[in-house]
Amino acid sequence: MIRTATLPFGARLATESMAESRSVSLGFWVGTGSRDETAEQAGLSHVLEHLLFKGTAERSSSAIAEVLDEVGGDCNAYTTKEYTAFYIRLLAEHLDLGLDILSDIMWRPALRSGDLDAERSVILDEILMHQDEPADAAVTRSSELVFPGHPLGREVLGTEASVSAFEAEDVRAFFDHHYRPGNLVVAAAGALGHDEVADGLVARYRGPAGGAAPLRQPPGARTEPLGVARRSTEQAHLVVAVRAVDRHDDRRYALSVVDHVLGGGLSSRLFQEIRERRGLAYSVWSEFLPYADTGTLTVGVATAPEHVPDVLGLIGESLAAVADSGVTERELAIAKGNLRADTLLAHEDPASRMGRLGAGLLFHGTVLTVDEQLERVERVTLEDVAEVAAAVLGGDRTLSVVGPFDPDRFDASPVGIG
Repeated sequence: MIRTATLPFGARLATESMAESRSVSLGFWVGTGSRDETAEQAGLSHVLEHLLFKGTAERSSSAIAEVLDEVGGDCNAYTTKEYTAFYIRLLAEHLDLGLDILSDIMWRPALRSGDLDAERSVILDEILMHQDEPADAAVTRSSELVFPGHPLGREVLGTEASVSAFEAEDVRAFFDHHYRPGNLVVAAAGALGHDEVADGLVARYRGPAGGAAPLRQPPGARTEPLGVARRSTEQAHLVVAVRAVDRHDDRRYALSVVDHVLGGGLSSRLFQEIRERRGLAYSVWSEFLPYADTGTLTVGVATAPEHVPDVLGLIGESLAAVADSGVTERELAIAKGNLRADTLLAHEDPASRMGRLGAGLLFHGTVLTVDEQLERVERVTLEDVAEVAAAVLGGDRTLSVVGPFDPDRFDASPVGIG
């Protein structure tokens, strides 16, 4: 059973009790990510993700690690462009310990200068590692092309310059502004009771009330068609992207079908044509990412440099075909079956349920039941798919390339650019 509430201090709570489970998953979701940073603040959300587990006034980072290891628990965090999440998974009998640790790090973090200096080095290494990976570099450049000059186009990790310049005061000010109850969702799933979690959070809260979700400016309509980064790599990394619908648009379910048909599975058009029939790449993928006020549909592939014209031509042809004619009845059935199975299989795991609760309440202010979510997928028709495919795939395309090419002489016309 799913229950939601607004706690007395202002944070929102969503819980789902799983009588058959012996574990619990707890997550704190802060509605601030990299798009909510200025250029000078780029990477601050990610820095906070690292620092909050470095300790509190009462617990050192090693003490947190030891007590969780002792009970077989697991904690982690991650940063996205629109939110930052912190979570703990542990046996149900240790629910109070999970509430203790998460409440402590979220509401009473130390944020010490020494910890910032130590973690800064780790993050700078992470940035360099990301830059060294050509597939990651191609994806990063793709975001810059789709959202030029907008925070959505920036890398979540920030830059070497911005991260190197942060002082402890900058981190504390960002935390004090964004990590407030009005911008916080707590999600919990497993062998627990709603009132038990709610009462536990209220008893542990120490801090100011208030706060709100950050105000956001949507990106302008402009995109940049092509970005080529010359690298002496054995493979060329290609990312084709278009603007898509946002997470509040009812057409997102139909676009999820388009995503699956293009490159979301083993039977997808791009995988079958590029990998299976022609052997031009080991893997090819597509991904639909909706944001608060826009979205992207992306196709990515790594291939030998000499195969790039053929691969781009096949991607261009597939995008045009789906934009012009939609998908077949059989493709629609396969996509629906896959989306249904993904949803139900994830529902077996308390951590996945916790994630669905947090995302639903943070993004939409409510949480759909699994049956409600499946019903919306099942309602998608061939006409729905054809409409959203024409609107999205018919838009301006961008192409990010990392490989051994001359940027001034690269031909992007096979994918419909130039």
